[in-house]
Amino acid sequence: MNQGNKGPPEKKGYTAYVIARKILVYLFCIFIVVGAFLFASSKTPDKSLFGYRYYTVITPSMTPVYNVGDLVLVKIESADHINVGDVITFNPSSDSEAYLTHRVTQKLPDYQNTGITCFRTKGDANDTEDSFLVDEDRVIGRVTLKIPKLGYVIRFIQLRWYFVLPVAVMLWLSLQLLKMYFSPQQQEESSGAAASEPTEPDEAGSVREIHEKEKEL
Repeated sequence: MNQGNKGPPEKKGYTAYVIARKILVYLFCIFIVVGAFLFASSKTPDKSLFGYRYYTVITPSMTPVYNVGDLVLVKIESADHINVGDVITFNPSSDSEAYLTHRVTQKLPDYQNTGITCFRTKGDANDTEDSFLVDEDRVIGRVTLKIPKLGYVIRFIQLRWYFVLPVAVMLWLSLQLLKMYFSPQQQEESSGAAASEPTEPDEAGSVREIHEKEKEL
């Protein structure tokens, strides 16, 4: 059976490298884009995108639901859309830049006839409720999503961006070098060059063969 010429089969190592490289590149691009967005949006606490803000959990008061290092996405909501059982992020004091993420245990509409809605809150891991009420003006919104441990990564990028950038460049260069080394085209060219290299005649073997013929005569 006549079969067409086929090139040398690709190395398994190269195939695995291509798959790994694509995964790393895509993850890296997503990582950079998300990190850049989060870094930019963190310049002011009033900044949000599509009605969402992000915060990093730094205390264990909400374990095991929210652990230290988790990233939480908070949807900006009014007091009317927040109910008992919701986890909210709020500013406990108008003079502080800190934020807490606790669960609502009681909703107090029109608190003491002031027309202001207040909330009583508690950390899931705490034994008692918070000692203060949270009025609606201090509420940022309701937690809708958590991403485990991503807060560590984002915080590292924010504080060590000058370290992340050269590492990213070195990683890209390493991937390019590995691609050149494992490339099937490179292997094919090396094999072709070795096959086309002329063999030098064995002069000693030729002389020995002539002597053997003379002895036979």
